[in-house]
Amino acid sequence: MAASFYFYDLETSGFNPREARIMQFAGQRTDLQLKPVGEPDNFLIKMTEDIVPDPDAVLLTGITPQKTIAEGLSEVEFLQIFHKQIVTVDTIFVGYNTVRFDDEFMRYLLYRNFYDAYEWQWQDGRSRWDLLDVVRMMRALRPTGIKWPFASDGSPTNRLQSLTSLNGIAHDGAHDALSDVRATISLAQLIRQHQPKLFDYLLTMRDKKLIAKLADSGQPFLYTSGKYSSEWEKTTVVVKLADHPNRGVLVYDLRFDPTPFIKMSTPELIKAWTLKWDEPGLRLPVKTLQFNRCPAVAPLSVLDKGSQKRLNLTLKHLEDNLAKLEQVDLKTPVLKALTAMEKQRQTQFVVDQSDVDSRLYDDFLNNQDRKKLIDFRRATPQDMSSFASKFVDDRLKALIPLYKARNFQNFLNDDERQIWERFRERRLLGGKQQSRLAKYFARLAELAERTDLADQQRYILEELQLYGQSILPENHETQD
Repeated sequence: MAASFYFYDLETSGFNPREARIMQFAGQRTDLQLKPVGEPDNFLIKMTEDIVPDPDAVLLTGITPQKTIAEGLSEVEFLQIFHKQIVTVDTIFVGYNTVRFDDEFMRYLLYRNFYDAYEWQWQDGRSRWDLLDVVRMMRALRPTGIKWPFASDGSPTNRLQSLTSLNGIAHDGAHDALSDVRATISLAQLIRQHQPKLFDYLLTMRDKKLIAKLADSGQPFLYTSGKYSSEWEKTTVVVKLADHPNRGVLVYDLRFDPTPFIKMSTPELIKAWTLKWDEPGLRLPVKTLQFNRCPAVAPLSVLDKGSQKRLNLTLKHLEDNLAKLEQVDLKTPVLKALTAMEKQRQTQFVVDQSDVDSRLYDDFLNNQDRKKLIDFRRATPQDMSSFASKFVDDRLKALIPLYKARNFQNFLNDDERQIWERFRERRLLGGKQQSRLAKYFARLAELAERTDLADQQRYILEELQLYGQSILPENHETQD
């Protein structure tokens, strides 16, 4: 099969992939010339009665849990179609901010349904890409051919809906997954039409080996990232400072003089590193560049005079800061600060070990368990429980009863149904006034007080109220 793009987009019940669920999946395959191939895919995916949606997210998309239940597929049914029809050889999965958002939701979906969370994007010649950073780099380096939008405060914005509106691209149903997919394809066609060299170069540079080669060369290079300020079109010139202990490399932003950071203590470096762009103070211009996240990078040779002016950079300024950086040892104190920050994060961010759905990144599955995933998915509902003694990974053992209850409720025996109900009580009502359902109903009450809501939005709030009541566990009066 010839290589192809698969543009896809999700609408979700919230913004945290550990907790929220996919409510709509849409996609369209194109050839490498961006011409659609076949009909688009568009699926609703059923919400299950252990999940509380974010009311604000539902107001944005207009997709209620009731609609997914009435018209959608179960996660198991969707993933069977996904792997049979969509995960084909040499597919490049692409979207608009998919690497940071949609891909994460897909990984958690695959993990809790007994699929490898990563194979869909690397095995059999498959890969992934993200058009958002392509747009950002085009705006910074080669802006000709597209009209560029600004936010109400005058700052540059690269929101998909703003770009499509300003450039006359059809996008009638923003926050509808299929409409967003079609708009993204049209935007990709516009970029390729006006800046084909940039488009093709960044497509090639999705290969993490090529990114590593550029970073490890020791030479300064251009880097576009959402972490950088919009004042400079999210783009700057960096040089590798050190290998990251766990992922990619640490890069230093040569826009800034390194001298002030040399004598900083570890706590001072940490404070400087964690400052946000809009906060006062001296910010440490060091960032992690992850090779497997399709970063938009390019050699310094593409920084022409027009780009230097847009980015407020001169080669002399960059050379001076590079010379200063080479004369000092900033690597050692920065790595020391990073180690201290990682220890702080480990104590501050602890994954709930009882919430097995959220534990995707605890570790990779071992080969022994990975080989058994297919057998488990082929097992009858009656035989699923027997795999608890066959899997090595405790996460898989804990997922079995949840998987069965969410996808095969009609096959639960009395003991399994009681286990499921106890799980729902803990998940939905644990914490009393701080429980998921308590916060859900409180937010609905806040939204109902708004005076600017349209009739359709008020209808959605009523539906969400009914949904919350429908999933209340039977013993909710006595739940702690």
